[in-house]
Amino acid sequence: MTSETLSIEAPGEVCLVEEKLPDLPDGGFMVATAHSGVSAGTELTYVKGTNPYLGASWDPALGLFLDGAPSVAYPVRGIGYMQVGLVVETRTRAVREGALVAMAYGHRTAYVADPMTDRFVELPDDLDPLLGIYVAHMGPICANGLLHAAHDLHGPAVRDLGDGVRGRRVAVVGAGVVGLLTACFAMYAGAAEVVVVDETPSRLEIAAALGTGTMDAAQDPAVELKRRWRHGPNDRGADVVFQCRGQARALALGLRLLRPQGTLIDLAFYTGGAPEVRLGEEFHHNGLTVRCAQIGRVPRGLAHAWDRERLSHETIALLRRHGPALRRHVVTDLVGFGEAPRLMTELAAGRLQCVQAVLCDEVEDEGG
Repeated sequence: MTSETLSIEAPGEVCLVEEKLPDLPDGGFMVATAHSGVSAGTELTYVKGTNPYLGASWDPALGLFLDGAPSVAYPVRGIGYMQVGLVVETRTRAVREGALVAMAYGHRTAYVADPMTDRFVELPDDLDPLLGIYVAHMGPICANGLLHAAHDLHGPAVRDLGDGVRGRRVAVVGAGVVGLLTACFAMYAGAAEVVVVDETPSRLEIAAALGTGTMDAAQDPAVELKRRWRHGPNDRGADVVFQCRGQARALALGLRLLRPQGTLIDLAFYTGGAPEVRLGEEFHHNGLTVRCAQIGRVPRGLAHAWDRERLSHETIALLRRHGPALRRHVVTDLVGFGEAPRLMTELAAGRLQCVQAVLCDEVEDEGG
């Protein structure tokens, strides 16, 4: 059996290649891809040629990028971390034939999995299968942001994902998928108010449709927000800011939105660095904190209680509540798998804009 797999041959060159699948071993299972969500951030860095792994050697032991042979070279295959697969054959009791599972095995039409090495989450029957793209990885990315906010306030005594936002005023910078999901998590967890800040009117409309407040980033919302959110004399602004856009100016804006001694939880990926961040202004004078909430680790001291499985469980709970709205407003493009190369190249070149694009095996069945 073969799989059609997305391959980035060089910057700007994307195609589908046919790959032979390995034989199904005892203890393994095979999935046919039903839905594959596209990350318009991380994945496009490989299409654009800006991903740091393409230009340096990553030393995981030292946690450093070093000179040497790049860790990733073209052609790049197997990118993508939002897959929903139908189990078409199984030789393990770990998963039944016919189950829908959320996984992260890249944009390919089929995959042979090993339960000992491949993480999978069986989707409940009451969940829209398309929204399963968020269960394995993207949802946990956003949930981990809230976990970092909770740890910032309570340290290792965190008991609940909402401990860092409940009853607090929250700003989210960036209305892409990460920002919108993070805002939904904050609302679901009981934030007193959630405001999404972005430069694109159509994305602010989506945030408003999901139930958040909105502000136009192009109009310097810091003054308006700080006049509105008062904590005490000379103490105004957001209790916590989630920075979800990979632009230096977005990070600079997020710092301006914070109250004194507030914390910015950074979920963004700055492939070009952050030259516009001015550390001598609000960061210094207001005594601010920036915490990177990268999905590779949860806050120190919480790994035993907050593993990826629990973050996926929290994602399923969120989707049960906000799933219909997310499906209606966030999933903007359904595309047949054969159109994936065109989609990726047009997104990378800026000729196409979308919030969440999803590759589907049968687009017509999804109403597309």
